[in-house]
Amino acid sequence: MRYLIAIALLLTTAPAMAQFWTHYGNERFGYELDVPPGYEGQGESENGDGQTFYLLKSEQVLAAWGGYFLENFEAEVTQRQRFASDENWAITYQASTPQWAVFSGQRDHRIFYQRMIPLCDGASYAAYRIEYNIRDLAEMDAVIDGLSRSFVSTDC
Repeated sequence: MRYLIAIALLLTTAPAMAQFWTHYGNERFGYELDVPPGYEGQGESENGDGQTFYLLKSEQVLAAWGGYFLENFEAEVTQRQRFASDENWAITYQASTPQWAVFSGQRDHRIFYQRMIPLCDGASYAAYRIEYNIRDLAEMDAVIDGLSRSFVSTDC
């Protein structure tokens, strides 16, 4: 009888267990973040700088990557914002400190949110960018909070 109860508990808790966030760590650049439930990783990029994750049912894309500064952190953030504007995103929010930068924008029915951090070597950065449909705006605050809390440099 105990075995039947244990099996029943496992079967009923399995869907809830599947709702936990997973973890992604990048060895090349030394950063990590937690990945929301349901996002499927596409495998490490060929050069090892990051990975892209998809939540197909909601048309959401999460990309995480690292890179080297051409100048410094502030210049890298400015360049990334320029790239977004060049892709016809209207930048609707931006904030930064020496330890992080965030900016977001909208294009048609799509929204993106990007966060960048300088890494401990002083020569590189890590970034994540999540893109989603405007209909998902209300639920994305919790997702972005979870991503931002877990997004850290690991080589300090």
